[in-house]
Amino acid sequence: MKKGIHPETQEAKVKCACGNEFTVISNQPEIHLEVCDKCHPFYVGNGSVTTRKAGNVEKFNRKYGLDKEAK
Repeated sequence: MKKGIHPETQEAKVKCACGNEFTVISNQPEIHLEVCDKCHPFYVGNGSVTTRKAGNVEKFNRKYGLDKEAK
């Protein structure tokens, strides 16, 4: 690697909108997030994402009559 062209890395403090704070290595001293692994529905286990997706599949099957063939 060439010297003098890469940014300096340092420990960065990451702050989420939910209040969660942790540290990572970055070239910025502080990072602000809207969603982290502690408040994202996929990681928290909130079923709204899968329920909504399942509802869309059922709606598609009803629209095209595919639910009758599966029975």
